[in-house]
Amino acid sequence: MSSPTSGNEWSTLDRDLHRISHLEAATLYVSRPMVGLGIALAFIVLAAVLAGLLTGADSGNMIIIAAAGFGAYMAINIGANDVANNMGPAVGANALTMGGAIIIAAICESAGALLAGGDVVSTISKGIIDPSGMANTAIFIWAMTAALISSALWVNIATWVGAPVSTTHSVVGGVMGAGIAAAGFAAVNWPTMGKIAASWVISPVLGGVIAAMFLAFIKAKIIYQDDKIAAARRWVPVLIGIMAAAFASYLALKGLKKIIKIDIQTSLLIGAAAGVLLYAVSKPFIRKQSEGLENRNKSLKVLFGIPLVFSAALLSFAHGANDVANAVGPLAAIVHAAEFGDIAAKVAVPSWVMIIGAFGISFGLFLFGPKLIRMVGEKITKLNPMRAYCVALSAAITVIVASWLGLPVSSTHIAVGGIFGVGFYREWDAERRLRKNAGQRPVTKRIAPEERRRRKLVRRSHFMTIVAAWVITVPAAASMSAVIFLLLNAITS
Repeated sequence: MSSPTSGNEWSTLDRDLHRISHLEAATLYVSRPMVGLGIALAFIVLAAVLAGLLTGADSGNMIIIAAAGFGAYMAINIGANDVANNMGPAVGANALTMGGAIIIAAICESAGALLAGGDVVSTISKGIIDPSGMANTAIFIWAMTAALISSALWVNIATWVGAPVSTTHSVVGGVMGAGIAAAGFAAVNWPTMGKIAASWVISPVLGGVIAAMFLAFIKAKIIYQDDKIAAARRWVPVLIGIMAAAFASYLALKGLKKIIKIDIQTSLLIGAAAGVLLYAVSKPFIRKQSEGLENRNKSLKVLFGIPLVFSAALLSFAHGANDVANAVGPLAAIVHAAEFGDIAAKVAVPSWVMIIGAFGISFGLFLFGPKLIRMVGEKITKLNPMRAYCVALSAAITVIVASWLGLPVSSTHIAVGGIFGVGFYREWDAERRLRKNAGQRPVTKRIAPEERRRRKLVRRSHFMTIVAAWVITVPAAASMSAVIFLLLNAITS
């Protein structure tokens, strides 16, 4: 028989072991961010080493090695921040798990960057500032380096505080700020900046309008129909065909350019053919999938699940093609200027530079992306598969059009604009239906629909925070870039 003392000792031991288990859990929780930071740092070092091996580690190429590290750092931040715009709607609508979203986005982001990311790079690296205004090649190199560092730092800060800012805004602001610090306001190509600035305003509005139009179409043709399942069998394959047409047309125009030159008209014909083919293939699939489903909105979510996954993949491909320029554009300009000692009118982007951008985006998405995925997918407005499909498809179409035009538009503005468009359309539609049915509902029952409507509103606090972040990004990145350029120039002079 044990003594009271031994019982107390066992009780004390149990408490101590319990504390240790809590300590181990806390240590594991705290160490996870450190693991991510460690992997990110290892990738940055690996990118710098790769640049050194391919260009030579002599003193003349040390700037390339350093710039490769900063380019990798920028690519990681793009993956951490902008991936929320691609996969957030699908995750928020519960069509994809976080792990599935990360895997799909990593593959599609890398494919878009490597297959179709070349054309937009020239706008970032060459179109914003006039190199002829620089005193010499070294000044141009330091200006682009300052732009790379400042834009990466700003996106890093924004990701840390949970704000989905535009990485395109950041890098364009960085290039502009460094250019002004290096050669004055005359060095900035203001017509190009005006065109880019206009696209920043147009792109979220266009993304929101297209998303709202798709949602209005789905509501009118499917959700508000008496036989929802029959309507879905008719129209969901059409929406899938539109998605396939956009993707195929873009891939033909951009992704196959290394194999064969295809003009816009031919790519549109290829897209139309792919759209018709996917419509024909998906129609029996949707019909079979809809068998046995009840005639209610919840059943429609099942039919939109797979199209939503494909539309999110399409958006990731387009994002990789468009936003890889933010990471490798300044880096490509630095590499060319350092290797050839001049600033050419057209810069060829080395393959290893594109690889750093593509893999950096994927690493950033994998290590740091989930935080903003949840922010975009769950906290702005309530999404279901139909609404999320409208957001993803409208964003993809808008990004594709922008990439065709060579505009470094913000995928953040487009995708979040699509979410706002869906949310504000739902507000308008709910209020319209309430007014229409007001005379048919007893006064005592009018409060419940009003309360339901209120829960569907776009969260105004998030709306104002995001818009404020968009407004401040360009001046903040430009100011940081100007200061960094002046410091680099002072150190090296």
